[in-house]
Amino acid sequence: MTDAMTATGNRPDRIPLRAGAPGSARAWLDSLEGRDCVVFEVEDNEADRGALSPADSETLERAAQEALQRRLPLVGFIASSGADIDSGIAATMGWGRVAKAVVDCSGQVPTIFCATGPAVSGPALLLGLADIAIATEDSYAFVSGPRMVTQFTGEVISNQTLGGAGQLSRRSGVVAFLVEDKDAAFDLVGALLGLLPAHADELPPRYPIDDPVDRATPELHDILPESPLGSYDIRDVVRAVADDGDLLEYKADWAANLVCAFATVAGRPVGMLANQPQTLAGTLDIACSQKGARFVSFCDAFNLPLVTFVDTSGFQPGKDLEWRGIIRHGAQLAFAYARATVGRVNVTLRKSYGGAYIVMDSRHMG
Repeated sequence: MTDAMTATGNRPDRIPLRAGAPGSARAWLDSLEGRDCVVFEVEDNEADRGALSPADSETLERAAQEALQRRLPLVGFIASSGADIDSGIAATMGWGRVAKAVVDCSGQVPTIFCATGPAVSGPALLLGLADIAIATEDSYAFVSGPRMVTQFTGEVISNQTLGGAGQLSRRSGVVAFLVEDKDAAFDLVGALLGLLPAHADELPPRYPIDDPVDRATPELHDILPESPLGSYDIRDVVRAVADDGDLLEYKADWAANLVCAFATVAGRPVGMLANQPQTLAGTLDIACSQKGARFVSFCDAFNLPLVTFVDTSGFQPGKDLEWRGIIRHGAQLAFAYARATVGRVNVTLRKSYGGAYIVMDSRHMG
């Protein structure tokens, strides 16, 4: 897909929105991997580094409104240095309208945004509003840049060290997927859309499979250690259950003590969660509670059944975790499961103790 994120160009299947509008932003109706969607792009061009004017805000707002009205996924590709300072307060006011329009889409249509260059200030916050955020390896995002960090703290820091794609993936958990370049991002978006319905009132697509539903899984006998303290990679268990062993792991580099992944079972897209004994012995902490709660809520909103594999001795103990609010964050995971209305299957592999038993979709959760 070599022309993936260029202008709408001559492709007949792209229908521009606000055609001829000035600025760095464009929006259009498109079909990605056969799934209709609304797409917007903000280009980091040499002239203005993707600085967003009031007209650009109107384009992005229109894209989100069109997605909600048409009941189609909203896909965004962002490379922007922030608001256009020459436009003054009008540019920042426009960002408020964009944020409102994106939030209106939340839980109604899937929103998938990708940072393909700089995403500074307002554009960075858009990544946090998306259901799923993606970053290319050369991108970076932050709300306060290196110069401001130096002025306030005295620390000299680079764009990549402060908010590079690796930091967004491993340290902050802002992005769910890290890809090589824009074309890879385009392909990943297509794969994600293939697992999701167009909107919350529709079921995900179902696919024909060659993997028998009733096949045996004798390999699990070798994966699970006899000792309750033995370690193993829970992803091997999850792959054994998924069709053809295929997983699309969500936020794989962040909060690795809880694995979250999209997969299909019997050709039906599902969300899978599993404690990871290889990281922190599978105990729960703040980050994995946040990760799990958001994943469960997303799957529930878009009608993906949940399969949970439990092997945990409890919440990770520690003064720091208690002071930072593990009660609040652990409760978010319990809240997400208890509120879910999709079909749910819970499989306890070895152990499930204490508060972690409760929040990992326990039997009486509903």
